Amino acid sequence: MACSLDLFGDRWTLLVIRDLVLGRTRFKDFAASPEGIPTNILSDRLDRLVQSGIAIQVPAAAGSKRLAYQLTEKGRALIPVLKAMRDWGLKWEPGTRVDLASQV
Repeated sequence: MACSLDLFGDRWTLLVIRDLVLGRTRFKDFAASPEGIPTNILSDRLDRLVQSGIAIQVPAAAGSKRLAYQLTEKGRALIPVLKAMRDWGLKWEPGTRVDLASQV
């Protein structure tokens, strides 16, 4: 458990992974999430995800110098974990809701 928490156990990292699962790929997309992650923290979390093999950097478009991010197989393996956390919150935390248009 401690090893997993070291990789993705803080709020911001989990939200970035959530956004990757939802199809967001660009820095500006992550920065625009409703939680309002500060850009310095976002840069750090994206770097950590790449270094740990959870995400990779890819060209944003053919011939583009801008970068985008994608989950690796290791990262996609976290989808059931995120779903379990979402389901737990919905069941046990009053007032918790999910936006049906952007479900994990």
